[in-house]
Amino acid sequence: MKPQTPARAIRSMRRSISQTSRSRVPHNAPRIPSAPTSFRTFTCSAAHALNPNPNPTPPPHSTVDPTEVSHFNALASSWWDPQGPSRLLHLMNPLRHSFISSCRSTSPSDPGQKLRYLDIGCGGGIFAESAARLHDTESVVGIDPTPGVLSIASAHARRDPILTTESDGKKRLAYLNTSIENLPPPSSPQQGYDIVTCFEVLEHVHAPGPFLSHILPHVKPGGWLVMSTIARTWTSWLVTNVMAEDVLGIVPKGTHEWGKYVNEEELRGWFKGQEGWGGGVGGVKSLGVMYVPGLGWREVVGGEGWGNYFFGVRRDA
Repeated sequence: MKPQTPARAIRSMRRSISQTSRSRVPHNAPRIPSAPTSFRTFTCSAAHALNPNPNPTPPPHSTVDPTEVSHFNALASSWWDPQGPSRLLHLMNPLRHSFISSCRSTSPSDPGQKLRYLDIGCGGGIFAESAARLHDTESVVGIDPTPGVLSIASAHARRDPILTTESDGKKRLAYLNTSIENLPPPSSPQQGYDIVTCFEVLEHVHAPGPFLSHILPHVKPGGWLVMSTIARTWTSWLVTNVMAEDVLGIVPKGTHEWGKYVNEEELRGWFKGQEGWGGGVGGVKSLGVMYVPGLGWREVVGGEGWGNYFFGVRRDA
């Protein structure tokens, strides 16, 4: 068989896109509202994510999507395989830490301060473990509603006694099988966490507004809420749904639902309506990133407007 020429390769890719993704084309792409003040009057359906809902209904008690829980349970056993279905999460982890550092650099901090982390939707513990090993970490609590994935996280952490040995009655790393709605809020703001993370989670929940509202009390004054998610654009649909899942197969099919993506401007608009958040210079930060096959994740100036991005917001001190 003759090797494919570039022209033949392009034609083959076009056929693959046409055959595998025709039924997944997002119809009636919503117009993005400018700076909404609250997600509470928005619905996050597949066709109209975060569009104004003319007949809002009270959000359900839980923003957890059972379909998403089932999907990630099926991936549990391969979570710590750096070449497996979660490979892109392993490769993204260094960027998570560098973005957190850039957020914290915008305000003065005590050089000897030990940080407390809450990792929401921790999955198999890729970020939680790495954060627990940092020299300036006091403790990390990872929570996830997916029992199969969390059992993998706990088993992997037990391999390292440093992570699970109790000191002063506390483990350096602890996991809880719960959702953010069911996690008791701190008894006082100062009992909150220095860093609350929510990586690759927002695009998997039923209703992002109520979900974020449950998170806010867990961040202590002066602390940061740091997230990563995906903008809801035609480009992100092509990259994440078509290329990553259907053509290249580097992400398991069914991982992404385009209508659940959240635009960076929507997050900024929502936090503008939250008193005591994002004030002062550098109180809100974002950074676009993109996965380049063969090179890994790279920062992309302006990428937060059309693809994967990090978003950080500080609770006013």
